[in-house]
Amino acid sequence: MSEQAIAVKAQKVAEVADQFKNSTSAVVVNPRGLTVAESTDLRHQLRQEGVVLEVIKNKVLVRATKDAGFEELNELFAGPTAVAFSEDDAVAPARILKKYADENEKLVLKGGVIDGSIVSLDDLYKYASLPSREGLLGQLMAEFQFPIRSFAYAVKALQEKKEAEGETAEAAE
Repeated sequence: MSEQAIAVKAQKVAEVADQFKNSTSAVVVNPRGLTVAESTDLRHQLRQEGVVLEVIKNKVLVRATKDAGFEELNELFAGPTAVAFSEDDAVAPARILKKYADENEKLVLKGGVIDGSIVSLDDLYKYASLPSREGLLGQLMAEFQFPIRSFAYAVKALQEKKEAEGETAEAAE
């Protein structure tokens, strides 16, 4: 093998290792059997959430995960392998891939890394059931607004009570 070919492969390993290090999540799947149209549809759904899906050679993955400190993932790298990387939303890849796999049995989830921790397939399914980041923020905002609304209603009721008492006092004079 030429030095140039070795350098190209080393560069690819370094790039994939950086993706593992810099991503909030990386989900490993077996895409065997997906048609071009299905694969394109899946990639489009992932891209809308800022997730990148890459088919990567297993030898490259083995070396990259070793460099990134995720050697435990190596047992997942058998057969065709693709990895969905997300730098922003840690649960987006799991959520989208699980939903797609439920609709299309050709796609098989294997496991992955979420927030720097290796997760099993069962844990991956648990993460997949979580709402999106925007959904969680919306739920959080609703929780914050409820006490504020309750407080506002209490203040308004108190104000109305004082006004009613004031009118009663004026009528008594």
